[in-house]
Amino acid sequence: MAQQTALPDIRSEEGGKPDAAVVRDALGVGVAVGLSGFAFGVTSAGSGLSLLQTCALSLLVFTGASQFALVGALAAGGNPLTAAAGAFFLGVRNAFYGLRLSQLLALPRAVRPFAAQWVIDETTAVALAQPTRRSVRIGFTVTGLSLYLLWNLTTLLGAAGAEAIGDTDAWGLDAAGPAVFLALLAPMLKTATERAVAGIAVLLGLGLLPVLPAGVPVLVAALAAPAVLWATGRRRADTARDASAGVPNRASGGSPDGAVHRAPDSAVHRSPDGAHDDGPDTSGEAR
Repeated sequence: MAQQTALPDIRSEEGGKPDAAVVRDALGVGVAVGLSGFAFGVTSAGSGLSLLQTCALSLLVFTGASQFALVGALAAGGNPLTAAAGAFFLGVRNAFYGLRLSQLLALPRAVRPFAAQWVIDETTAVALAQPTRRSVRIGFTVTGLSLYLLWNLTTLLGAAGAEAIGDTDAWGLDAAGPAVFLALLAPMLKTATERAVAGIAVLLGLGLLPVLPAGVPVLVAALAAPAVLWATGRRRADTARDASAGVPNRASGGSPDGAVHRAPDSAVHRSPDGAHDDGPDTSGEAR
């Protein structure tokens, strides 16, 4: 089957990473991020969701950025439908992760629906960093399992202990989830296009936050991606059209045909005293 064939970017198992090293790295990510589930539990309870609703979000949704976006919009008094739409659009990225991971993992069809629940930022980052299919599967499984268990456990503890903490806004725990998300996202912004999309999205989100209802700025910020991609495509098309038409590079100051014209060497002569001589003396006078 096509999905079982070796992929060109997966090296042979002989040059693979030791299983213990993969497990260590995966557990490091799972534990570090899983602890932030406590912040989500506290924030969710502070936004008005019950203990059951909070735990159901972590069990069924299981994507931190979307969960924080949802409860953050609700806490700010946003419309539930708008808050849900913002969370949904944030979660759409996981579908694109799945397209790539389905090739790398090459799991049996019966297992794929269960593995899909673990397709998130952290499992994708760990899986993509592995050199072989075996290490990809180990990294994905260990990260997904440890993070899922710890995230749900800390969500329960956070939601149950929210009353003891008191004012959650004073602790700033609602910033923990977005901070983790940004920490994972920042190293992935390697090209100018990706950085432009991120920068414009931040400007749109923060700039529209005071004037639009809660949850709407996130939806508007998503327009940064198609806008930057359109501008990039337009610029490349203009460059290709100019190249085919022979338009010179303005920065080089070249002529339309790209050639550099020089005056003949005999056109201007310089005398020893620095004066210019337009050519040989034809007056017949002796020198």
